[in-house]
Amino acid sequence: MATFLYRIGRGAFRRRWLVALLWAVILGTAGAGAAMAPAAGDDGTSFMPGIEAQRAFDLIGERFPGSDANGADARIVFIAPDGEKVTAAGHRAAIDAFVAAADDGPQVASAVSPFTANAVSEDASTAYATVTYEVSSGDLSDAGRTTLEEAVDEARASGLTVEAGGSALSSQPAAGGAAEAIGIGLAAVVLLITFGSLAAAGLPLLTAVVGVGISMGAILALGSALGLSMTTGTLASMLGLAVGIDYALFVVSRYREERENGHEPREAAGLAVGTAGSAVVFAGLTVVIALAGLSVVGVPMLTKMGLSAAGAVVVGVLVALTLVPALLGMWPNAVLSRKARKRGGAAARRVDGAGNGGSRWARFVLRRPVTVLLACVAGLGVLALPVTDLQLGMPGAEAKPVSTTERRAYDALAEGFGPGFNGPLTVVADVRGASDPEKAAATVADAIRDTDGVVSVSPPRFNAEGDTALFSAVPATAPNDERTKDLVQTIRAERPGLEGDTGATFEVTGSTAMNIDVAQALQDALVPYLSVIVVLSLLLLMLVFRSVLVPVKAAVGFLLSVLASLGAVVAVFQWGWGAGVLGVEQTGPIMSLMPIFLVGIVFGLAMDYEVFLVSRMREAYVHGERPAQAVVSGFRHSARVVAAAAVIMIAVFSGFVGSGESMIKTIGFGLAVAVLFDAFVVRMAFVPAVLALLGDKAWWLPRRLERLLPRVDVEGTGLTGRTTPLGGDHHAQEPVRV
Repeated sequence: MATFLYRIGRGAFRRRWLVALLWAVILGTAGAGAAMAPAAGDDGTSFMPGIEAQRAFDLIGERFPGSDANGADARIVFIAPDGEKVTAAGHRAAIDAFVAAADDGPQVASAVSPFTANAVSEDASTAYATVTYEVSSGDLSDAGRTTLEEAVDEARASGLTVEAGGSALSSQPAAGGAAEAIGIGLAAVVLLITFGSLAAAGLPLLTAVVGVGISMGAILALGSALGLSMTTGTLASMLGLAVGIDYALFVVSRYREERENGHEPREAAGLAVGTAGSAVVFAGLTVVIALAGLSVVGVPMLTKMGLSAAGAVVVGVLVALTLVPALLGMWPNAVLSRKARKRGGAAARRVDGAGNGGSRWARFVLRRPVTVLLACVAGLGVLALPVTDLQLGMPGAEAKPVSTTERRAYDALAEGFGPGFNGPLTVVADVRGASDPEKAAATVADAIRDTDGVVSVSPPRFNAEGDTALFSAVPATAPNDERTKDLVQTIRAERPGLEGDTGATFEVTGSTAMNIDVAQALQDALVPYLSVIVVLSLLLLMLVFRSVLVPVKAAVGFLLSVLASLGAVVAVFQWGWGAGVLGVEQTGPIMSLMPIFLVGIVFGLAMDYEVFLVSRMREAYVHGERPAQAVVSGFRHSARVVAAAAVIMIAVFSGFVGSGESMIKTIGFGLAVAVLFDAFVVRMAFVPAVLALLGDKAWWLPRRLERLLPRVDVEGTGLTGRTTPLGGDHHAQEPVRV
């Protein structure tokens, strides 16, 4: 592996203009494809096949072909001024005018007046009209939205307070730009402080932007064909930018080190790609495994997000291995420190015992391994405690800022009609097996109406064939309330008895039931998913480190950091600790996709730092250093760069906390704190403490397994002696004092 990558690095350095041109062509092709591609729409696939809510949703689309189950809708809420009623003549006329104007809009299936649908609150202070469309929200034309917006403005001009909920006028977060710009700006500051050189700081940023540009261009170009959403692109850009900067950072850092060891530029580029590049490849593979493993969960959207992000990581790895050495070939001395440039590349090497901050910290841990280990486990364990109260759900309009009309419409409906009105349950009854379909449907509806926790049930509505009935049940509690979840399970538990009495069966769906079923399915899938990625990654790390205990230690450290980060997410987004600072206006259940997605990404990133840091320890160990000395050498060479890489990732992820989309905000925060815990607690303290206690046993591998595992030479032993530095000893050791 090291020899192969060494040749790639030297080749890219020598043919630098050709390599740069090829990447420019790829970037231009991706950009042109994105510009010419149609906008991504609904791919029509089920959100999560196999769950009851999805089966019922699909059945509605099949049995009621006249109404698109995926069709856009708008719920327009009218609120009378204080002391007045919406039934007053003037207000009623304004509402009727709105309904007539909305009904004449393009792509509208129906516009129902609140006065004909009994959609007026008991005190007549609030009413709502429902507008449904023949197409999904993604396919709704600008003319259709404009007509509805103009009708809303006319109603507001009459003196009514009018708010709009539903998918037709749902506000979308701004696409790209701000979060990435914030992350790049902070990353530039960190790189400049780390390297002390504008060129060295700018090169990783430039190559990362190229990689993200290619990835985003490909996603936008394929978005319509593959059903890739803006959320998919945002997450791919988030990870692509973070790992792209980090991977280039490690190659540039190793190049500077090899130049300071006395190697000429082309040789230094080859050695940098052969050694640091090997770590980049295997670190990238662990991230790809974790992201691609999301496909085993069974959620098509999650699969697309994972594979798209994995593709962005692959592009980042290829850029680091080829474009970075090519750019180093164009400006071989620009990335060096000022002192090294004055010496023509070589720098005086310190061989005294003082070392740098990384080696001094390593010695501190080696002197107190038990204390440090216990402090890490106890601290992360306390932070993980909130996980025991984790509640999963799918935030809706209630999680939006109060500045949005969707949130105000949600609050108005909850106040006028009850908290459960925003999350009605949709019940579809299959009465083909009933002798009297209408009586069977009425019996099912009456049984659900009599269930504790149900406020009202609408009259059954039959399809054209008369074999399927549809009605809605309004719970007494809010959509994300645990009592609503219990209610759904209670209604479904009544099914066997009703089926025996009537010959009809039914299923419960709607957004509330869908969220409940998805949360449960994802919770059930978490353990199998963890098992897949942990086993695959343990095998990969065993191949890299030629050890059994080092991969196990890496997995244990990952569990500590991911549980602590999930605990922090629960504390902020569910309990509300510091929520105001992050712009979280409404706390509640954690988005059901969040834990499994966080686990996948954090696992990949945790293994990134494990490979980068421990591979330098492995390299020192196989070159003859004692275990304790190898730990110090690894920290001396890698600690500062790993810390800088972690700060960059934290900066990039923190930029997404300002997103207006709840999913991106939560994931951005979760990833930022996860990197903080994993890089600065687990990898910088837990890892050296465990290695200090294990000693030589850390690198033990059974002989039979040793013969079975192929050698990949990540530590670069195949490169030893290939060239001789112009000055200095490449393996000069720093004495360790423990």
